Amino acid sequence: MTTFVDRVELHAAAGNGGHGCASVHREKFKPLGGPDGGNGGRGGDVTLVVDQDVTTLLDYHHSPHRKATNGQPGAGDNRSGKDGQDLILPVPDGTVVLDKDGNVLADLVGQGTTFVAGQGGRGGLGNAALASARRKAPGFALLGEPGESRDIVLELKTVADVALVGYPSAGKSSLISVLSAAKPKIADYPFTTLVPNLGVVTAGGTVYTIADVPGLIPGASQGKGLGLEFLRHVERCSVLVHVLDTATLESDRDPVSDLDIIEEELKQYGGLEDRPRIVVLNKIDIPDGQDLADMIRPELEARGYRVFEVSAVAHMGLKELSFALAGVIAEARAAKPVEEATRIVIRPKAVDDAGFTVTLEEDGIYRVRGEKPERWVRQTDFNNDEAVGYLADRLNRLGVEDELMKAGARAGDGVAIGAEDNAVVFDWEPTVAAGAEMLGRRGEDHRLEAPRPAAQRRRDREAERDEVQREFDDFNPF
Repeated sequence: MTTFVDRVELHAAAGNGGHGCASVHREKFKPLGGPDGGNGGRGGDVTLVVDQDVTTLLDYHHSPHRKATNGQPGAGDNRSGKDGQDLILPVPDGTVVLDKDGNVLADLVGQGTTFVAGQGGRGGLGNAALASARRKAPGFALLGEPGESRDIVLELKTVADVALVGYPSAGKSSLISVLSAAKPKIADYPFTTLVPNLGVVTAGGTVYTIADVPGLIPGASQGKGLGLEFLRHVERCSVLVHVLDTATLESDRDPVSDLDIIEEELKQYGGLEDRPRIVVLNKIDIPDGQDLADMIRPELEARGYRVFEVSAVAHMGLKELSFALAGVIAEARAAKPVEEATRIVIRPKAVDDAGFTVTLEEDGIYRVRGEKPERWVRQTDFNNDEAVGYLADRLNRLGVEDELMKAGARAGDGVAIGAEDNAVVFDWEPTVAAGAEMLGRRGEDHRLEAPRPAAQRRRDREAERDEVQREFDDFNPF
């Protein structure tokens, strides 16, 4: 049964916003008290949060589809809908978030670091919020905006100070088991270690973490063996420790050749050239192992490596190695720049940015793309003529109609707002200038206007009576 997963594909769906409410206040002796429809609630976000108690992505391997709750719709009497509950997903420290194309969206390092994987949809405005001096009784409300749905990839890169690398059965698991309290699987066959093991080591006043990476073989950087799958776990380390087997039973191998092969694989993987290296000659408790270590040590030191002879089984040379690693790690930590406070990056829009674009496509359709037009379309109830008119007014005020004219659009041309897979297409009819004032008065209700003076009401009644009399006289020939 799988117990360690370091790469998963997550399907995150944020909650939809609740619909706004179209309602008119009514009470005794006041049947038309004005609009009182409340706004819809906001949809819940899907947020990734680093949790030190989580060490694997196994939960998301078994349940890759995660969805936040939707916002509730608004109600009459100016009651807003309840916001959807945010969905918090704990991830291990060192989780990298990528999109489907492999682009890095976030690198989550440090307890409590967060990333919003899916933004909840906005709640729709009720007709009370849409009312204005010119639109006193809107007979419509805006729909809630759909929540953001995203397919992302989570990759775990172990956060450790030291990474043990080497051939299978070189003794890496045995070494981490005696340096720390880690209990990895140890056996006398290759690829015993199938997942990275992490241990904590205390040397004097320095505490550091050490990771045992599954054994590497030639071609690991291209995916052979388990190398490519776990090489990512050495990317964050401060020190690379080559564990070389001085008592190997394979006649075609020797520690120096093993070192050269592993270094070539690390070079092919890339990004690890600046990490300090330490060489550990393991299994010196075996007579042939000690003899081979004495033979190759001068050559390794001539290359510039610090070399330590140890025996994980006999607990030989471990103290010197532990304190040497602590010194290198302390220097690496001191060389790191002091972390600065979080900066807010402000990217103002260009002064000539209209917020949307109009392009003529090969099929003769004029496509409008932009955050505002597409959001307004999603929030429009197309079964309500007044809501459609309100959308037309908003698009006109934004300047969409002017841009269509500049692009060469004529009455009857097809216009699409949104992406190809989710667009609203209609035949464009330009708004005449003389009717602009009339179109801007959608949603008015003369019943809510201030009462007319008595003299004006009398003159209106007389005019209506005279009009009826003229129609009767025209109809009656006698």
